[in-house]
This record gives sequence, structure tokens and C-alpha cells, in this order.
Amino acid sequence: MKAFLTSWQGWALGSAVFAALTAIFAKIGITDVNSDFATFVRTVVILVAIALMLTLAGNWQAPGSVPVKSWVFLVLSGLATGASWLCYFRALQIGKASQVAPVDKLSVVFVAVFAALVLGEQLSTAHWIAVLMIGGGALLLALPI
Repeated sequence: MKAFLTSWQGWALGSAVFAALTAIFAKIGITDVNSDFATFVRTVVILVAIALMLTLAGNWQAPGSVPVKSWVFLVLSGLATGASWLCYFRALQIGKASQVAPVDKLSVVFVAVFAALVLGEQLSTAHWIAVLMIGGGALLLALPI
């Protein structure tokens, strides 16, 4: 169990499970609620939960100790996250969770492309084939049921 909690694979799997639950809980929760307001509620809950975790773990950091470059990119990441959530909740309100979630997971394809172009990461031929398969699978799952 300790190896699971200290590996990136364990945390990534946890992320996938919680992302799946996010889609299911959100689809149920946005019934008769404006999707933008639902996103706001979700954001407040996350803010409180993270503040509690930081407090309990003693991991608060002085804002002045964070480099300017980190601030800029963390703010940009937060803005991108907010835009993603707004789009995701609106899509869930309009569409089926079983179709919206796979299209959302095209982010895996976009991350691979952006990581190669922006970060200079190298993916093997096998990895690019896997990225194409993920993209194809997501698109197939998005087809009308």
C-alpha cells in the first residue's frame, strides 16, 4: 500500500477514479441548477477542502517564497481549470455523462501534443500510437448511443 501512495501511478489512478466520480456526481447534482452556479459551488467546496488539508498537514507556504514565474503559471493554470470546469459542467448539463467524459479525456491527447511542443518532451512511437488510440476511443465513445 505504501508503494501505491508514493508512486505517480497510484496518484494518477486515484485522479482517474475521482474524475469519474466527479462526472457522475455532477450530472446528478446539476439537475435544475444553473451549470455556472454549480461550478461555483464545486469551487468553494474545493477551496475549503484544500485549505483544511493544508492546515492539517502543516503545508501552508509564505506567498513571498513563491517565485514570480510560478505565480504566473499557477494563476494561468487556475484560469484554465476554471474555464475547463465551466465548459465541462455546461456540457454535462446538455449531454450524457457517458459521452461528455470521453470527449473531456481528449485532454490526454492535447497534453501529449502540448508537452511535446511546449515542454520538449519526447514520446516514443509506441506512445504516439497510444495517444492516437486514446483519441480514437474517446471519439468513438462520444458517438450517439
